[in-house]
Amino acid sequence: QVQLAESGGGLVQPGGSLKLSCAASEDAFVHYTMNWYRQAPGKQRELVASIRNDEVTTEYAESVKGRFTISRVNLNNTVYLQMNSLKPEDTAVYYCNARHILVRTHEIWGQGTLVTVSS
Repeated sequence: QVQLAESGGGLVQPGGSLKLSCAASEDAFVHYTMNWYRQAPGKQRELVASIRNDEVTTEYAESVKGRFTISRVNLNNTVYLQMNSLKPEDTAVYYCNARHILVRTHEIWGQGTLVTVSS
């Protein structure tokens, strides 16, 4: 089974940038739509961005459109989330998620990486 490992979280000032990475453990990565979710303290987990296995088709939450960019490199089994113009309300644990393109109930989660936006 595919396993996911996120990296790249940390502390950043408002207006700054961070790039998250999520590496999958095997080549089955290409059979999954990849998603980034986040969960802020006291709030429900929300979908931030998605990218299909064609490496092109993306979707974003309204709150991050124009600031965040999701990308993936199937050859490297890796998905990224470039986050620019960060705001304090972007503070959350960010989770990488893989959802199988055929069996949509089959999904895998990473362990999460904390992003803190604060001055």
